[in-house]
Amino acid sequence: MAKALFDRDDVIDKSIQLFWQNGFSGSSMQQVVKATGLKPGSIYHAFGNKEGLFREALDNYAQKGLRQIRKVLDNAPSVGKGICSILEKYIQESTRKDYCSCFLVKTQLELATEGNELYELASEKLGTIEALYETYLEKEFGSQVSRDRATSLMLNIFGMRVYGYRQGSAHRMREGLKQGLPWLPWDQAD
Repeated sequence: MAKALFDRDDVIDKSIQLFWQNGFSGSSMQQVVKATGLKPGSIYHAFGNKEGLFREALDNYAQKGLRQIRKVLDNAPSVGKGICSILEKYIQESTRKDYCSCFLVKTQLELATEGNELYELASEKLGTIEALYETYLEKEFGSQVSRDRATSLMLNIFGMRVYGYRQGSAHRMREGLKQGLPWLPWDQAD
């Protein structure tokens, strides 16, 4: 079997950008070919089809996100302060004019009515992120409290990621998060 003559990670990164911007349905195979620089046969050989490439893009995006969350929480003075730091990063991202939401959240929203395997995959990845938060929260809180707080955290993150860019919205989002997540050490994070 012939060896692939392309950088798989580079192709996946380029695909993430295309799919993140346009969604699964809004990205034609011609756009995938243009974005990746691959010929259709190479894409089909390496990934099976557009859906296979999309799956790998979603998985790659989620894995990067999980690594970033772990890195912040592992290096924070407390789980709460680490979460505040992550939320502040999301606030800053979501108030940029070129903001494009979260790839997983966008996929869930785009494919919600279809209920297909890609929707399930995005939901699964978001569930994995929630479980990671729960694991870290258990270091400071009991099991049930950690589960509830991880769910509350994800609901707030989901809302923030959808809320997106509006002039002056950073302060409003920060204040809304403080109201919705009062158990976090906000005053100590500022």
